[in-house]
Amino acid sequence: MEYFVDERSIVRKIWGKADTILFIFAGAAAEFSLNKAVDWLYFTGKLPADPLARLFSTVAYSRQIIFSERDAALRAIDQITAIHRGVEAGRGTQIPDWAYRDVLFLLIDLSISSYELLERPLTLLEKAQTFAVFKRVGTRMQLTGLPATYSEFLDMRREHLRQNLVRSEFTADLYRQYRRHLGGVRYQVLKQAQLLVTPQEVRTHLRLNTVAWLRLVLWGYKFLKLIRLTSFLRDALLPATYKSQILSMES
Repeated sequence: MEYFVDERSIVRKIWGKADTILFIFAGAAAEFSLNKAVDWLYFTGKLPADPLARLFSTVAYSRQIIFSERDAALRAIDQITAIHRGVEAGRGTQIPDWAYRDVLFLLIDLSISSYELLERPLTLLEKAQTFAVFKRVGTRMQLTGLPATYSEFLDMRREHLRQNLVRSEFTADLYRQYRRHLGGVRYQVLKQAQLLVTPQEVRTHLRLNTVAWLRLVLWGYKFLKLIRLTSFLRDALLPATYKSQILSMES
């Protein structure tokens, strides 16, 4: 059987760990709120109504593609494309290509930073493999202007972060919703996770606290991994509604 992503790929290791996926989710929640095209996510009403569910769907689709057989993965990508085309038709205009690239770029970046935070530094080859997998997704979606190499991706990523992020009324509204859905304590843990995995530009726009107390907790996490007692991260960040969804992503 031919898989979309080779079974030995580092990308499968990254996306096969529930806690890594949690940090990818947390980072995406931060960057989505700042993207200049976030109004597209408000158009259907699904994001402000339940932002956690909307972000989980993005993460779940990504994981489905990574672990699927090739043809099934291509169908999933085509389904994503069709959903976006439907939204465009409803609004009567097109989502800009740079907005699609932004989502692709943040998934690459957060895959790397989250795994490195929780596990170990990745080699340059492993980072390039991560980029290559998501580039294949973008190519299937017929996105234009994709970088040819990991090095070119790094340059484009920095440029996108400079040009396409803004703190807006959407940012404030989404963070109100995050707090409402998570509760005060989990909301603070979310912001700590964001502080540890997001790029500096995101942290600056969001004015995240510079005191990363969660890093101290993660030192304990790495010890607890040895005795298989790591569920506290999921308990600390997620309400019960979403725990089963995250646990189902563990490979």
